[in-house]
Amino acid sequence: MTATVTFDAGQTLIELDHALLATRLAEKGVAVAASAIAAAQPAAWQQYEAMVRDGGHDRPWHAFMARLIGAAAAVTPARADALAGWLWTEQPTRNLWRRPIPGMIELVRRLRERGVAVGVISNSEGRLAELFVEIGWADEFDAVLDSARLGIAKPDPRIFAAALDQLGGRAEDAIHVGDSRAADVDGARAAGWRAIWFGPTAAATPAWGDDGVAIAADADGCAAALAGWGVPGARG
Repeated sequence: MTATVTFDAGQTLIELDHALLATRLAEKGVAVAASAIAAAQPAAWQQYEAMVRDGGHDRPWHAFMARLIGAAAAVTPARADALAGWLWTEQPTRNLWRRPIPGMIELVRRLRERGVAVGVISNSEGRLAELFVEIGWADEFDAVLDSARLGIAKPDPRIFAAALDQLGGRAEDAIHVGDSRAADVDGARAAGWRAIWFGPTAAATPAWGDDGVAIAADADGCAAALAGWGVPGARG
């Protein structure tokens, strides 16, 4: 098969840097341990998933961050909201999602070495390409689709169609990998793609009856799912 594979960015290729977030909050006089942020994150992600799924919230990143800060730092909702707003203004220059997830960029490189078209589809703030330059990934992808630049966000099928316009290939041969069931899996399936639901939340969820969806806890699981669908280069 001639495959096209895309990846979400946050929590799929790169994850929230808890230590950096703690450092940034300390700049505003809020003392919180990175471990407390990590412990509060799963519940905040559940809220984010619900907002994306329901489509009724125009600032899911802000709401996620406010929930995370409020729980981790035990500050008032108003204070958490203000801190989330400040972090959003800082995000273009101090992106909090920058810690590489083990094994994922190596998987990207193997796929591209075998001629697979590889891209990123992310609901981001408009400077994802610049972040990739900063962390040394500028040349790792054939296309980077940033929702804030396109004016289209997952799960809208149009962003997946835009990816195929840039990467080539057919929807039936395309696979998207991401951590959000609502944005990544449901969005990809609505566009006619297959999907890999990625990460610990996915791994803890029983599979459902859709042979176009695989579940992967980590990079090895993602590689195995891609290999199972015949994608060259998935295995090292």
